[in-house]
Amino acid sequence: MAIAHQRLTLEEFLRLPEQKPALEYLDGVVTSKMSPKGRHGRLQMRFGFMVELAAGDPPAYWTLTELRVNWAGEASLIPDLAVYLTERVPLSPDGEVADDFDVPPDLAVEVASPGQSDREVLERARWFVEHGVRAVLLLQPRDRSARVVRPDADTGRLQGDAVVELGDVLPGFSFVVAALFATLDVRPRG
Repeated sequence: MAIAHQRLTLEEFLRLPEQKPALEYLDGVVTSKMSPKGRHGRLQMRFGFMVELAAGDPPAYWTLTELRVNWAGEASLIPDLAVYLTERVPLSPDGEVADDFDVPPDLAVEVASPGQSDREVLERARWFVEHGVRAVLLLQPRDRSARVVRPDADTGRLQGDAVVELGDVLPGFSFVVAALFATLDVRPRG
């Protein structure tokens, strides 16, 4: 939902006070990010946990939730999850993880919220890969599907026992679609 009546620069946008739900900026237009609901929050947390477990110790990659990523003068967006290879994590002068990120993630994860169309989510994924994200994982709770968009490929909708291979982006990482969505079941199905 667009909320600005006048176009802003990225610098003007970044001076706005933070609010909830978070605001995003793309090509001069300010929008409000949709607030996550139950299935969205569960998938976001569970997928992040799966990635963290697979990252090893020391971690080969880092997972950050609701991270604001800025694209020089063009956008300030907040993927549900941003995953970075450890050597690409922006650092503060004292060597800790930086507060501000101007580097696109290796993997962005977007969980569709109720009311978001498949077209809208797919367009966002395509924007990410056109602007330096190596792969975008789209999770659709409505039909328990996953889709991976890369600059040169799109898996289409994957469901059930399909395996999502992300090893080219996150070494050693893959998952079964049904296993991820099974984490939505408070009580076992059957």
